Amino acid sequence: MRRDTFLKSLAALAAAGTLPMSAQAAANLKMMIPANPGGGWDGTGRALGKALQDAGVASAVTYDNKGGAAGAIGLAQFVNAAKGDGNAMMVMGAVMLGGIITGKPPVSLTQATPLARLTSEYNVFVVPASSPLKTMKDVVEQMKSNIGSVKFGGGSRGSTEHIAAAMLARELGLDASKINYVPFRGGGEATAAILGGNVTVGGSGYSEFQQYIESGKMRPIAVTSEARLKGIAIPTMKEQGYNVVLGNWRGVYGGPGLTPAQRKALEEMIVKATKSKASTSRSATGAVYTARQASRPSSARR
Repeated sequence: MRRDTFLKSLAALAAAGTLPMSAQAAANLKMMIPANPGGGWDGTGRALGKALQDAGVASAVTYDNKGGAAGAIGLAQFVNAAKGDGNAMMVMGAVMLGGIITGKPPVSLTQATPLARLTSEYNVFVVPASSPLKTMKDVVEQMKSNIGSVKFGGGSRGSTEHIAAAMLARELGLDASKINYVPFRGGGEATAAILGGNVTVGGSGYSEFQQYIESGKMRPIAVTSEARLKGIAIPTMKEQGYNVVLGNWRGVYGGPGLTPAQRKALEEMIVKATKSKASTSRSATGAVYTARQASRPSSARR
């Protein structure tokens, strides 16, 4: 599910007053966001925090943005500070997994407690409106001429947009290790670099670029989905002849050393924040899987 659909669904639930109230006393929650403000993790974490409050399961939510190293800096702080804390959560996603693999930080995600997967979406490649490159074919031709002359910008190294750029290089028979990739600590920084023409091509989820695409400040040239996104006229990489299909997802973790009761309570809080009988909530509800549910095979959880 696209991140913007998730955010709109949460807002709709809150406005309709259809989110269930917790039978227990509302908690004072701490939300670690291991990225700088303005990006997907930041938006997801704050939307979830607001929904938890509107559901009555959290009386207050405090946010701590700690960007850098694909989320590893925030993860390290979270692991050290949230041990056994049943009121602490951390948003994360595929970018963190890639960053841990490539960066090999001393902290491991296995030290924290998996709770739920929330959203998934595909990456969109964009160029600034003033760019002489009009299509992905133009980008490809420049890469073939001089791979280092195409500066890709996006999330931390190992992010899905970084992987997608490497997949494209592989498709072209080029050395993926020679990609000129510029990582940013948050979506806000990446967006500013794209709009300022400081990178050749930018990559991220469509929802993060939507307002700039619709205003004409960015030109979308490809999406990494299997088929075109519904209602969005952006050609896929695949239909342009490049077999690059890759999705991104975001989820929530709890601190290390939680008791089974603490873990269950946090999972129930997340489900209550996203569950509703209203038809507008179906996409959000269907996207939420607790860690125990996600461990069961299901073609619906790809």
